[in-house]
Amino acid sequence: MIVRIYPQNPAEREVQRVVETLERDGVIVYPTDSVYAYGCSLHSPRGLERLKQLTGKRNDTLTILCDGISRIAEYCKVDNNTFRILKRNLPGAVTFLLEASSRMPDKALQRRRTIGVRIPDNAIACAIVQRLGCPLVTASLKSDDDAEYMTDPELIQERYGDDVALVVDGGYGTLTPTTVVDLTRGEPEIIRQGAAELI
Repeated sequence: MIVRIYPQNPAEREVQRVVETLERDGVIVYPTDSVYAYGCSLHSPRGLERLKQLTGKRNDTLTILCDGISRIAEYCKVDNNTFRILKRNLPGAVTFLLEASSRMPDKALQRRRTIGVRIPDNAIACAIVQRLGCPLVTASLKSDDDAEYMTDPELIQERYGDDVALVVDGGYGTLTPTTVVDLTRGEPEIIRQGAAELI
């Protein structure tokens, strides 16, 4: 199933349809400010297991998508210096690696203490998380696919629609991944340069 949501003014009814799918342990494909991505509720062990199957991410560090820094601080350790860096760079196409707090479900960590966090500059993704009331666990569509099958929602539905509960059509996506920054060792360390410059 494909659900069209306009990024300029995400319709509440369509956002609610997506949220209900996530609450029923569904995995979705949705737009971000970088590439289209898989997503499931952080509080859905079944959804998380399905997302790992689809992406092959078994023991990798996972990323959660939040709708604000206060949501990040619920699940990760955020000191004053980290807060300032997050505030300068988010929302935006940056994934920060942070130390998880005790509120992070064990299923999401797989015995790791580090988790990726991001707040995309995308109204659809943020509206979904806000309505859901908890972060999305997220993973980009595979980069070895043809470009059209990662950026065109109709072709994404054609290729991935049978594997996921729902595809959110938020318009054409991009192919440039996020910039990944490690904040677990005090000073920021850029692990991957992507769409955003660190400020």
